[in-house]
Amino acid sequence: MNRDYPLEKIRNFGIIAHIDAGKTTTSERVLYYTGSQHKIGEVHEGETTTDWMEQERERGITITAAAITCFWSRTDELDKKDASKKYRFNIIDTPGHIDFTVEVKRSMRVLDGAVVVFDGVAGVEPQSETNWRYADEANVPRVCFINKLDRMGASFEKSFQSIIDRLNKNAVRMQLPIGAEENFNGVIDLLSMKAYGFEGNMGESVVEIAFPEEMRAEAQKYRSELIEKIVENDEAMMTSYLDGKEPTLAELKATLRKAVINNAVFPVYTGSALKNKGVQLVLDAVVDYLPSPLDMPDIKGTNPVTGEEVTRTASDTDPFCALAFKLQADPFVGQLTFFRVYSGSIESGSYLYNSTTGQKERLGRIVRLQANQREEVKKVFAGEIAAAVGLKDTKTSHTLCDEASPIILEQIKFPEPVISLRIEPKTKADQEKMGIALKKLSDEDPTFKVTSDAETAETLIAGMGELHLEILVDRMKREFNVEANVGKPQVAYRETILQQAEAEGKYIKQTGGRGQYGHVRLRLKPLEPINPDKKISKNTTREDHFEFINNIKGGVVPQEYIPAVEKGVREAMERGIVAGFKMVDISCELYDGSYHDVDSSEIAFKIAASMGFQDAARAAKQSFLSR
Repeated sequence: MNRDYPLEKIRNFGIIAHIDAGKTTTSERVLYYTGSQHKIGEVHEGETTTDWMEQERERGITITAAAITCFWSRTDELDKKDASKKYRFNIIDTPGHIDFTVEVKRSMRVLDGAVVVFDGVAGVEPQSETNWRYADEANVPRVCFINKLDRMGASFEKSFQSIIDRLNKNAVRMQLPIGAEENFNGVIDLLSMKAYGFEGNMGESVVEIAFPEEMRAEAQKYRSELIEKIVENDEAMMTSYLDGKEPTLAELKATLRKAVINNAVFPVYTGSALKNKGVQLVLDAVVDYLPSPLDMPDIKGTNPVTGEEVTRTASDTDPFCALAFKLQADPFVGQLTFFRVYSGSIESGSYLYNSTTGQKERLGRIVRLQANQREEVKKVFAGEIAAAVGLKDTKTSHTLCDEASPIILEQIKFPEPVISLRIEPKTKADQEKMGIALKKLSDEDPTFKVTSDAETAETLIAGMGELHLEILVDRMKREFNVEANVGKPQVAYRETILQQAEAEGKYIKQTGGRGQYGHVRLRLKPLEPINPDKKISKNTTREDHFEFINNIKGGVVPQEYIPAVEKGVREAMERGIVAGFKMVDISCELYDGSYHDVDSSEIAFKIAASMGFQDAARAAKQSFLSR
């Protein structure tokens, strides 16, 4: 079985934005204009395709990322029915609420591009910045869409300037709006210097309209700025341009495409999704400027056997390699495991090797998702996104590959929960069901943690915010029929230090027989951000919120006791100093100490390190963080 779409005609992209900027409304227009559905569902009516959960439709917000597949031919193609002119779009519509930021973070890890939607009135908003940062971390190329230009108070220029000021100075205008607020009725394409309107019942017909002469001077000015920004990315083109020769439209588009893929330029489009204006031209921009899997760098990973770095190319002939990035409980088929195929191909019914766990699993069925609708397929190829049915032990961020050519891809890092609740079943019958439900929900969502308080035997749930936990408790009730009582939320504070301090930890105990002796000198300081240009010493252990440096010279503390010292420091950090909260963002250096030939032991050095850390932390100025 061969692939039905060539790699160069595939676009994997997400739609990301702050809450209520119009992501889901834009997604609905995409589905309608691509012919995937014949009716547009509105968020305010609770009828959208991508917001399919009951909680999403009740609240009018996106909670879970929805995957959709559709096909698009450019608006200027003569024969829209010609399959050879169509591009396959694998789209993920992501939430905009900070409580569900995990959906954006994991989606950015597996997507090749993104359409970033902005509110034409508010411009860049807080979650816009967070999502932009996630895209920066994943090196995801972006196209911007300033939405809602029909609203009172909307301003393309103010919104565009907010992108320049708060996100990236390499954003460029690709269009200018014709009219404003209720008079917004079209756009000017600056590259072609043509004006477009949107006709038909749902704005499905993109038609060229008369160019507004009163805007020609302004359009010429911004077109010159756009061309200068494009030619900056090609030395030969820039030289030719400075000599007075303007590149052709095809040359400009080709150079702009390379610049967008390299994250050197971010094209900005405009329109109103709700009023059916501008969305098709954004889809053309996805085709023109966002990368196909072939345009992306080879994926890098580690051979779990040798520890060497290995790469995989976006090719059907390379060994199979995929990343599981999302789990979803489906009432009809059981657990769905979303995965992105980076290389090779896989058929339903075959066996997969999970290199993260070292286990083999049988892939029962493969489905393509249309939000909560499923289309079964026999085989998936490199560059595609699909979901697997039948994988029991595969979790979020696990690597699936060919056992003969093992590889482990870099795992997705998720933020820690910031708020917790006490939860208990209402009846004895709910007790067992609640444990199963909480396990499934925590498997789905890595930012949802379930723990037990050892002293009170209470079950605690922790998440990214009150809404996050409220939704999960509601899902437990509706999907798993579990009734539960919930306590008041608690903020998960953390402690840290603000200045450097040193201390000595000495543990000496004589018991008549063999004694205990451990002696360390520790230096604490606030943890500095990772400098990619600075090589980490082999004597340094570095994690997200902690660094341990072994700077012992001359064997004053034997090497076999160093791990015990680090363990003692870590345990002391768990208990905190001021209020018992976990300590974070600390660099701890072991620089001196002493030992006894007979009485020294791992437990003695562990206790000495814990005592020394506490004394040093008390000497340093402390602060609280809300995680």
